[in-house]
Amino acid sequence: MKLLSGTATLDLSKAIADVLDVPLTNVDVERFLDQEIFVKINENVRGEDIFVIQSTSAPANDHLMELLILIDALVRASAQRITAVIPYYGYARQDRKTGGRTPISAKLVANLIVKAGAHRVLTLDLHAGQIQGFFDIPTDNLFAQPVMERDIKEQFSLKDRNNLMFVSPDVGGVVRTRSLAKRFNADIAIVDKRRPKAGQSEVMNIIGDVAGRSCILLDDIIDSGGTLCNAAKALKDKGANDVTAYISHGVLSGPAVERISNSELREVVITDTINQPQAVKDCDRIREVSVATLIGEAIRRISNDESVSKLFD
Repeated sequence: MKLLSGTATLDLSKAIADVLDVPLTNVDVERFLDQEIFVKINENVRGEDIFVIQSTSAPANDHLMELLILIDALVRASAQRITAVIPYYGYARQDRKTGGRTPISAKLVANLIVKAGAHRVLTLDLHAGQIQGFFDIPTDNLFAQPVMERDIKEQFSLKDRNNLMFVSPDVGGVVRTRSLAKRFNADIAIVDKRRPKAGQSEVMNIIGDVAGRSCILLDDIIDSGGTLCNAAKALKDKGANDVTAYISHGVLSGPAVERISNSELREVVITDTINQPQAVKDCDRIREVSVATLIGEAIRRISNDESVSKLFD
């Protein structure tokens, strides 16, 4: 087994390598003056089981192209099996036609990865589970739930856990929210919202009695932060004691950090699937937890032909 990292998530890749006690393969990733990407793998990979770790986060197009070129280089270097490890799968929010003459970009990206030569895909908390079916190769979708569960137990005392209420920021996230709430034998609530247009949301109602409860908002992605901050304000207006958010992927674009700093959110906990700028690291209301052990164990199981689903039993 060999691990190979793109430039998008180098820190996470190093942490995964430490978990597996396997060094990262020496790779040069360069850009010409016109930003054309060139890669060179400096080690022999012929006949090897290769795991390429690369999130397709911002700049999404550059990191996606880098992943495709790395896969192509491995194919031409006669790697035996290539697994694309994509902690954050960009374009996942474009998983269906939302109107006339619009694309299904998540499917297009899946086609590109398969066509480049990947034999398998390993990712984390896809925006929509059906994206697994967009790939014509085996695809494992991990869940950050075990990492979040462990952190909640560390942050909330046994007494405080009895007052927890898990909140889904929309109807689509109810299954994810209920799954984690069952681990704590806790109730759930739902934020009823509508989107006037992409990137904007309006909270219409809170389904569930949150008065006097410590609320935990769960979502897979936080982008501009508008939805989450609006949901936190609505929960506080309904009498919630405090609101904490646990998010799988911290996209955190535009005014997200400023919004969180000025919001009703006590804390936003994100995973390290996306490499964050210094502004995010300096924000005292944003905390990062690592999924390196989870992804590393999944890689080990795939390499040894063991069950990945057993991780979540």
